[in-house]
Amino acid sequence: MSPLPHLPFRLADLPNRTVTRFALDPDAEARAAVADVLGIPAVRKLRFAGTLTPQGRRDWRLDAELGATVVQDCVVTLDPVSTRIDEAVVRLYLAEIDAPEAGEVEMPEDDTVDPLPASLDVAEVMIEALALALPPFPRADGVAPVDLTVTEPGLTPLREADIKPFAGLADLRDRLARKDDNEG
Repeated sequence: MSPLPHLPFRLADLPNRTVTRFALDPDAEARAAVADVLGIPAVRKLRFAGTLTPQGRRDWRLDAELGATVVQDCVVTLDPVSTRIDEAVVRLYLAEIDAPEAGEVEMPEDDTVDPLPASLDVAEVMIEALALALPPFPRADGVAPVDLTVTEPGLTPLREADIKPFAGLADLRDRLARKDDNEG
């Protein structure tokens, strides 16, 4: 397997009053490793550039631009689908963060906030941001959505209308309103 890109920063060693700039332009071998990790056929282009900015005495902010051209399989035909991705990436790394206790955990409202690590590998942030930006259901040009209904043999498939129990009440209300209009 090809080596994944890495660009670690030990945050305690960075100047705490100035901005630190970074840029990642992985080569073909590293892009192939990223594609392998993401489970897609290819990453043709990939660039991640931005800044690490101190926020107060111990916190940091990452602002970056992610640019990529990826190849995924069409969910219907399995033909290759190329997609251009251009995303702004923002992360806040806070020294003081309320860590949830074990058990059930609710997702925080602000998903850009993370605990302050001792070392931050911006390549890992790049890969995570790319994974989140990938189209979940890529389609080749001209491929229409597929309506697939599956059930056990002998049973009636569940339809969208069956899932909405109040749709029948709305229909009844409308019929009663029409009846009242016709009588009045």
